[in-house]
Amino acid sequence: MNRKMKMVRLVGALFCVGVASSAHAQSSVTLYGILDTGIDFASNVNGSHLYQMASGVSAGSRWGVRGREDLGGGLAAVFDLESGFNSANGSLGSGLAFSRNAYVGLASQTAGTVTLGRQWDPLVDLIEPFSLNDSYGGWYFSHPNDMDNLDNGFAISNAVKYRSPTIGGFTGEALYSFGGQAGQFSNNAAYSAAASYTNGPFSMGAGYLRVNDPEESIQSYQNGSGFTNAVYGNYLANARSQGIFAAGASYEIGKFKVMGNFTNVNFQQGDAGQDVKFQNYEIAGTFAATSQLNLAAGYTYTDGRNHATNQEPKYQQLNLSAEYELSKRTAVYALAALQRASGGAVAQIAGFDPSSNGKQVVGRVGVRHSF
Repeated sequence: MNRKMKMVRLVGALFCVGVASSAHAQSSVTLYGILDTGIDFASNVNGSHLYQMASGVSAGSRWGVRGREDLGGGLAAVFDLESGFNSANGSLGSGLAFSRNAYVGLASQTAGTVTLGRQWDPLVDLIEPFSLNDSYGGWYFSHPNDMDNLDNGFAISNAVKYRSPTIGGFTGEALYSFGGQAGQFSNNAAYSAAASYTNGPFSMGAGYLRVNDPEESIQSYQNGSGFTNAVYGNYLANARSQGIFAAGASYEIGKFKVMGNFTNVNFQQGDAGQDVKFQNYEIAGTFAATSQLNLAAGYTYTDGRNHATNQEPKYQQLNLSAEYELSKRTAVYALAALQRASGGAVAQIAGFDPSSNGKQVVGRVGVRHSF
């Protein structure tokens, strides 16, 4: 082989390495996850005390892979595969390989992002941050059995979602989920839209979600498999649709953050062909006591109305939390939730079977690690 041919091959090899390095620099794939495990005490579950180990309360235990490829011109391909699991026994969340997210899409710096697959609805993305369960407490701090999905109790499959770029503090999202039934376009379908606005320490947002045939189309808090939803399980099974309007706001004052939200949930034809409605009112606050210690407290009032029976179930819940950060990735925490039900209802804090009366108290200590 002559010197000229050797030089050509060397230049070619260096060019290939350069192209591979450039492609690698423009793409990224990230493995991430959270493990949250703790010990619970409940004062009354079906008439008895309960001690248990539970996973994914303050934050859902999960692992995932997300990626991004720069396509040039401010356009990128994005994807996310996220699987929930039970860190107490190793089982999959909801029995699905990727129960939380499984989507792919295109993201533009100027036009926004379009994603397709299983994903969170706009209320979860833009309104949930105004609830205490988003910041601390998670599952147990949600409105009764997470009836408004502000604790992302369910993701939506077969969905197309658009998220706008943030312009002047405004961000908007819209989602549509295909029901997939021939000749029945609206059956099992869902649609949602929400918008939020941020200006310095102040944020606010509002949105709406409608899920048709919720018992079939989403995995939520259905009765069955050893679980009884005494709050709205029967209405969920009968409902033609579950409609949720949500609005919230927050304001930060130094180490304090105050937040509040309102949701209206309507189970259309939920009982004997009549609607069953609930309104949730929440006020909460957080306080960064030190650089590592965070405290939180909140109160939720829920007012229901069954138009078939004229019953008016009501729930009041007080939530308390203390969290200490051992590092940027690891925290220990303690939380408590106290619920009182009236109007013919029994108490039921999300994540537990119902009490035998109108009171239920839950306490938990846990550890959370992210990677």
